[in-house]
Amino acid sequence: MPERTAPTPFQRLGYICGRTLPPSLAAWVLDDITGPGATRRYLLRILLPIIPVLCLFLLIPGPLWMGLAMMALLYIPLIYFTAALTYVFRRNRLIKHGLDPALADLDRRQREAAARAAYRQQHPPSENL
Repeated sequence: MPERTAPTPFQRLGYICGRTLPPSLAAWVLDDITGPGATRRYLLRILLPIIPVLCLFLLIPGPLWMGLAMMALLYIPLIYFTAALTYVFRRNRLIKHGLDPALADLDRRQREAAARAAYRQQHPPSENL
């Protein structure tokens, strides 16, 4: 049987809810967590499903602005903390799937190494120091 390159819809739903995928999908998990658009996917998976729940505040009697203000009081900190904990989430997901947690910030470390190399090229170390 050929190896699957992407999870089935049921596996994907379980993955979004926090379940671990089989080891045969480790490459897909690594790309999902560290590949292009990983931060966007993470934020959308957390921030979009909560909107219908927050819309229940609009059913509370009173002016519309009050329901919207209650929604904002919960949603704005959620956005902040979700964005702040992206790195922690990535590391946790990598560990949960048996992958190296150091891969969570590999792109950042590569950018920093390139910036250091460019700096050293423009400003070589002085030999008489």
